[in-house]
Amino acid sequence: MRMPAPIRLRELIRTIRTARTQAEEREMIQKECAAIRSSFREEDNTYRCRNVAKLLYMHMLGYPAHFGQLECLKLIASQKFTDKRIGYLGAMLLLDERQDVHLLMTNCIKNDLNHSTQYVQGLALCTLGCMGSSEMCRDLAGEVEKLLKTSNSYLRKKAALCAVHVIRKVPELMEMFLPATKNLLSEKNHGVLHTSVVLLTEMCERSPDMLAHFRKLVPQLVRILKNLIMSGYSPEHDVSGISDPFLQVRILRLLRILGKNDDDSSEAMNDILAQVATNTETSKNVGNAILYETVLTIMDIKSESGLRVLAINILGRFLLNNDKNIRYVALTSLLKTVQTDHNAVQRHRSTIVDCLKDLDVSIKRRAMELSFALVNGNNIRGMMKELLYFLDSCDPEFKADCASGVFLAAEKYAPSKRWHIDTIMRVLTTAGSYVRDDSVPNLIQLITNSVEMHAYTVQRLYKALLDDISQQPLVQVASWCIGEYGDLLVSGQCEEEEPIQVTEDEVLDVLEGLLVSNLSTPVTRGYSLTAIMKLSTRFSSVNRIKKVVSIYGSSIDVELQQRAVEYNALFKKYDHMRPALLERMPIMEKTASNGPTEIVQTNGETEPSTVEAKHPPPVTQPTNQANDLLDLLGGNDVVPVIQTTIPTKPASAGGELLDLLGDLSLSGGPAPAPAPSVPTSQPPFLLDGLTSQPLFNDIAAAGIPSMTAYNKNGLKIDFTFERANPNPNIAVITIHATNSTEAEMTDFVFQAAVPKTFQLQLLSPSSNVVPALNQGTVTQVIRVLNPQKQQLRMRIKLTYTHKGSAVQDLAEVNNFPPQSWQ
Repeated sequence: MRMPAPIRLRELIRTIRTARTQAEEREMIQKECAAIRSSFREEDNTYRCRNVAKLLYMHMLGYPAHFGQLECLKLIASQKFTDKRIGYLGAMLLLDERQDVHLLMTNCIKNDLNHSTQYVQGLALCTLGCMGSSEMCRDLAGEVEKLLKTSNSYLRKKAALCAVHVIRKVPELMEMFLPATKNLLSEKNHGVLHTSVVLLTEMCERSPDMLAHFRKLVPQLVRILKNLIMSGYSPEHDVSGISDPFLQVRILRLLRILGKNDDDSSEAMNDILAQVATNTETSKNVGNAILYETVLTIMDIKSESGLRVLAINILGRFLLNNDKNIRYVALTSLLKTVQTDHNAVQRHRSTIVDCLKDLDVSIKRRAMELSFALVNGNNIRGMMKELLYFLDSCDPEFKADCASGVFLAAEKYAPSKRWHIDTIMRVLTTAGSYVRDDSVPNLIQLITNSVEMHAYTVQRLYKALLDDISQQPLVQVASWCIGEYGDLLVSGQCEEEEPIQVTEDEVLDVLEGLLVSNLSTPVTRGYSLTAIMKLSTRFSSVNRIKKVVSIYGSSIDVELQQRAVEYNALFKKYDHMRPALLERMPIMEKTASNGPTEIVQTNGETEPSTVEAKHPPPVTQPTNQANDLLDLLGGNDVVPVIQTTIPTKPASAGGELLDLLGDLSLSGGPAPAPAPSVPTSQPPFLLDGLTSQPLFNDIAAAGIPSMTAYNKNGLKIDFTFERANPNPNIAVITIHATNSTEAEMTDFVFQAAVPKTFQLQLLSPSSNVVPALNQGTVTQVIRVLNPQKQQLRMRIKLTYTHKGSAVQDLAEVNNFPPQSWQ
């Protein structure tokens, strides 16, 4: 008995749309799927096409349709065009290279590529270009190459796109298509031109040899682009008054690739880029898209300075656009170019600062980052005024980054110490809860070194405490300064501003209020108690101070209790030493500079200014003090790294004690003096038994598997392990740095830190340049002493320059193989 004719696709769609609930729709789909399965089992050729079409609609709704895969292959093998069309569409939707079924259609595609009807050939090209596997591409690349040479423009454009897919799957077949590309750009049909440019772009991106070969096509591409922008109205290609903007964008992208790092090609395209930049209409979004691609091309090639200024002015006009997306794109692009064209970007500073008031958070963040990049010695006062106003009114999510940026800019470009102190105090007053942990010791160091500003600073901080004690970093700095310079506060000797009249008891009342305030953290209470103790040598109210200190000897806060007990001991047992112990802190020296010359950036131009490098005396640093500076893994358990000098870089690039988290200091007071450079004679624990002879045990090396410690942004760091022959407690780790990107990584520095139970030494790297495209490896040896056989943990810091931008990253390595530390 013959089954009744299945319903049409249109009727199925109408029926499904009448479903009121998901369950009702699912019931309809299941019922129809059952009918389709029955039809497939009956080998019903009459309605196979209709059933597969309905199955594809169900697949689009998210229902399983895998049981129709073989039916698609049967439709592809049919001689009817309508069957082939549905069959190929089903293959593209239901099949991919992960399923072996797709290999069954290779012969059908090959036959259809040689079909007498161009539309059947087009179906086969579309399918191969969509889901062809590497095996299919190898088998059918010859047919695609033949169609690429045909005179039929309909087939040539589809063959060009299919060739792109073939090259992506099998890059070694690229040379096969090289002869066919000779005449592609002479085609008048815009569809063929568009796909040809896509094919050339793909080949240039994948092969340096192809890139060099196709550079001779630059004049031809320039001519095509010129014809597009100078041609009159063409209804076939016109989009908002612009002739074929899609082809223009593709040509600009190809020109960007061809002109990069090539003077002749860049020179040939300078004029046409200027014409595009000046003749393109900006009233519609289509014109803005072309201008944006033009700007990117100008910035990537070796263009003239006037052309780069024109590109940045275009981005400046984008900032005035009402479209938020265009403003965001402009800010992002300016941020990328600000280092190379600083002066040109500076002209748009007021517009960029206005973007800080934008309601869109993405635009606001980009504007903030760009504003900090524009700060220099000439505009520091005006820019800081705007950024501090932004810090007052911005959302909490911006305050941490903004405060950090203000600190860095003020430290680099401060016109005076008073301005520097006022700026940081303003930040602590408005966003104290969001600043970095090192802001308190950094500000304390700044205040300590500004001897002439002590009276002014302590007076300002005392006033700030009277107004607000909720900002804990501000309270900590104020407490420290009052403890150090409380005598200047009560003496009323302030030349910078009108002095205030305050008594000793009023100062002690404020500090005692901090001790009992619910807003004070344990760290803040520690600062306050220490400040009160210091005032015992500066104020006459010693008995009151003794009483306060003795009360906290029984505090439930262990830290506070320990401080109070020790301070009580100073009053009783060591009172004769108290004045000397509590005298003012000496001026803290900053870390020595990286070399004899320091680059000072002024208004976008780098000028070398000679500064005096401070070389610390060659004395041995106490081990525990150096370890306090390197508390990198939580807890006070990290040892310094000893690194030999790298000949091609300044010593401080890797040869001094490493601070992988910024400038760290002790939280209870001023930072200790910087650790001196490590003497050339290395500590005995690392060199015991190690000579210049071969150090490693090949048997041990063979038993320890290698590992990947870092793999990000094209940089890969692998560790291989060996044992030092004389001392089995020493593991020798060799790092292998490779770079898979197209540009080399220069100024490469690898740094590391380990817990205190280990001891670590870095030897000199083989080079400070990591070659591009994995064409070379930088190696460096690390020696780790592990006497307690504990599991190894390491934190690494990587710095390098890539494509003109400085990159810095931190990572933790905890998955060392057991054989490396057991």
